[in-house]
Amino acid sequence: MALLSFPYFPSHFPSLSFSPNTRRCSPSFKMSAQQTATTAIVWFKHDLRIHDHPALTVASSFQSLLPLYVFDRRILSRFSDEMLELLLFALQDLRNSLKERGSNLMIRFGNAEHVIQQLASEVNASCVFAEQEVEYELYLLLDVMKECMKSVTVRERAPRIELWNTPFYDVNVLQNLPASYDDFKKLRLPVTEPLQLSKLPAADMELDWGTLPVYDDVKNFITSNQGRLRERWNSIKLTSAETLLRNKIMKSSGSSEGSYDSRQLQSKKSNESVFLSQKGNAVGGGTNNVLNALAAYLRYFEGTARDDWQEIHEKVRASESRNGASFIALFGPALSLGIISRRSVHYEAIKYERERNAGFISPFGYSATTIAGAVDAVCSKEWYWLMALRNQTNNDGIHSTRMWKWNGFLIQYTVAGNDGPAVVLVHGFGAFAEHYRDNINGLAGAGNRVWAITLLGFGNSEKPNIVYTELLWAELLRDFIVDVVGEPVHLVGNSIGGYFVSIVSCLWSVLVKSVVLINSAGNVVPSYTYIPLPEDRKTSGASWLGSRVLLLYLRLRIQELVKKCYPTRTERADDGLINKMLRASYDPGSPVVVESIFSFNLSIPLNFLIEEFREKVLIIQGMKDPISDSSSRVATLKEHCDGLVIKELDAGHCPHDEVPEQVNDILYEWIPRIESQILTGSPA
Repeated sequence: MALLSFPYFPSHFPSLSFSPNTRRCSPSFKMSAQQTATTAIVWFKHDLRIHDHPALTVASSFQSLLPLYVFDRRILSRFSDEMLELLLFALQDLRNSLKERGSNLMIRFGNAEHVIQQLASEVNASCVFAEQEVEYELYLLLDVMKECMKSVTVRERAPRIELWNTPFYDVNVLQNLPASYDDFKKLRLPVTEPLQLSKLPAADMELDWGTLPVYDDVKNFITSNQGRLRERWNSIKLTSAETLLRNKIMKSSGSSEGSYDSRQLQSKKSNESVFLSQKGNAVGGGTNNVLNALAAYLRYFEGTARDDWQEIHEKVRASESRNGASFIALFGPALSLGIISRRSVHYEAIKYERERNAGFISPFGYSATTIAGAVDAVCSKEWYWLMALRNQTNNDGIHSTRMWKWNGFLIQYTVAGNDGPAVVLVHGFGAFAEHYRDNINGLAGAGNRVWAITLLGFGNSEKPNIVYTELLWAELLRDFIVDVVGEPVHLVGNSIGGYFVSIVSCLWSVLVKSVVLINSAGNVVPSYTYIPLPEDRKTSGASWLGSRVLLLYLRLRIQELVKKCYPTRTERADDGLINKMLRASYDPGSPVVVESIFSFNLSIPLNFLIEEFREKVLIIQGMKDPISDSSSRVATLKEHCDGLVIKELDAGHCPHDEVPEQVNDILYEWIPRIESQILTGSPA
């Protein structure tokens, strides 16, 4: 395993409320004597800890405290099976930790806003603490909860809603922060330290605290009100793209090897294992468990005789798919559930670095790559959370820009339209949802509901330290359709996005009504006799160096390169588009995304991917594409792919943005045509 160390560049976000009717909650926030003489409710969601929990610190000054966790289907349905397991372990530990400090954790089932409304009335709560959210659906849930609380009266007024977060830096004016991470680093803001909690007030009344359910009970609760269609859709996510693709390729080649299962045998767990879920992929349990695992992770290069630490070191070796990737693989779920705060990870990593270097922190990088991996990961997450929060408060554009969390990572998307067929727009490499800036509203105005997603690794979406593959992006699109859109869609993809769209239509055809490929990546292989199976991607020193050189080159020549992709209307490659691309190129994790260029596997023929779907495939080809020979490509498609509809345009690599009116007109005709054929059951 190769682990390399890189310099740490700090980042993070403020402790601010995003509503003028809520108040900032921080350890220095003071409550009035009248308020603290009453009861406070602390609503736990993704903050399952007592260590470094600002809301608990403030709420401890109240006369009575009611910690609460609500099993709400809208929250739970977002979790994988493994995350549900880890959630239950974390809640058990949280309840035990609260009891040790004189409190308890109330367990309830139902819609959180109704549960909290009822409890606030029963216990005369004057204040409800809830962690701030940037994910759109949870943001709405907080708004609904605030509306419900207006009907509750305690001491002649409605209970206050205190939205809080755990500030990495003490930033007072969110909008004054630079949009560029490169500029943000220059501020060199000091990092705040985690909070400690000693004792909590009890709930000064007799209460039914509820029983913590077992896993099967939670699963039954989640699915109890689901229809069969929703249940089938959710089951689509259970099988990986790699498994489905391998099975499909084997079936196509007539192989008798049987179904491929990508599950690997798990190593033997120690009695003190922190890998508690059935899959055993991630660190779980309570905060102390995670802190112990973090200590082992940071000290990977020291070696150990402890069984539990040896198991962690073994997992590090197994999950280090690229330099530093093991931290998010092992600790990502614990961070998502809030079992440990991001600044606690930073604090422990920096403390260990100082121990190793007699109190000295080098400006040239860390002394252990595990330290660098942990620090870089949490600082990166803080930056994207901050940007999501700022964009939320600035969301006054022509589209509704939202955030969705996928596998613990923030994904930005745009929505327009209220009625009609669902259309999902997928950009190409280096672009973002706004690349469809003049298609979104046009399609919505023509009677469609439009979603434009910014893929993981691009634009304002998170750029984690992982290995990026075409199958990973295809799974992202699959889950976006299932979880966010919720119905079959017309999938539109440009460049490499077209290849991802083709994979989705091949593996999960039930999710797709039609496919539109705009200057798509991928090769047409006539009469193919062999289809290569997906392989594990390996990074190398050459790809690491190559990505950084390439990124520097792209930054220096980005305007020239983009204009070449707009040969007939170079003015469309304007400053707004270029500046957004440049800004994203400085985000933490951008070099890792660029590195994926060196490991892309587009060897599966495009005609194989769309073979069973091609009667509902539209090809829009800019014939002046500087990246590929469009004339040859169109000729090959016409000769070897029957049933396709092909539209040739006088444009370059991005016709949808270069000549949006022409592309929109084509889609205005295409989507109703397919909808009519689906309705009548006639062939395309």
